[in-house]
Amino acid sequence: MKILIIDGELSLSQVMISYLSAENYICEYANTYKRAQSKIAVYDYDCILLDLDLPDGDGSKLLEEIKKRDKQEGVIIISARQSYEDKIYALQNGADDYLTKPFYLPELGARIFSVIRRRKYNNSNIIRQGALTVDLLAKTVYIHEVPVPLTRKEFDLLIYFIGNKNKVLSKQELAEQLSGDIAGLRDDHNVIYAHIKNLKKKLQEGGAGNYLKTIYATGYKWDYCTQD
Repeated sequence: MKILIIDGELSLSQVMISYLSAENYICEYANTYKRAQSKIAVYDYDCILLDLDLPDGDGSKLLEEIKKRDKQEGVIIISARQSYEDKIYALQNGADDYLTKPFYLPELGARIFSVIRRRKYNNSNIIRQGALTVDLLAKTVYIHEVPVPLTRKEFDLLIYFIGNKNKVLSKQELAEQLSGDIAGLRDDHNVIYAHIKNLKKKLQEGGAGNYLKTIYATGYKWDYCTQD
């Protein structure tokens, strides 16, 4: 899962990045309004953490811009503003949640998970598709109730595919999803190909069905509905 942190407090952002990276999230960071604008215009995220007080702009205006772009990311406001009016305004204008500073990192992690689960996985911790069962909390995968050992990257790819089922995903999108701000990995499509090849092999050998399709010269698609 890919997270964009938009916050002018470098020390807090570093702590969040460290914690969320340990929880298997890919984190990108923008410390200004303008940098956040440029990232949102180009990339897609599973969840955005947005501070309202940015050094060069008002985060509430950025929230409005995100919603005008019709982006599908969940947005959690992380702000020192504690007024009732700020919270109501943010929630009425598209924020999925509002967390006041200071906060406990496990609570932040729980709220991120809840927003992503609600938006992408029908508010369930368990995904079942045919013989395939994925436990989002335990980060485990079973086929016909037999555990399938996946690497972290393979698991991240699997749930990204499932969360974007029936949508063709380019190699560039997948590289960005797995690499975050590591520019070198974004351009190394051979690495992405290797992860996908291994994932497809494990799923097929386990008997999950041929859900993960290669779309010639375009990318890949999790094609589940056609096999229901």
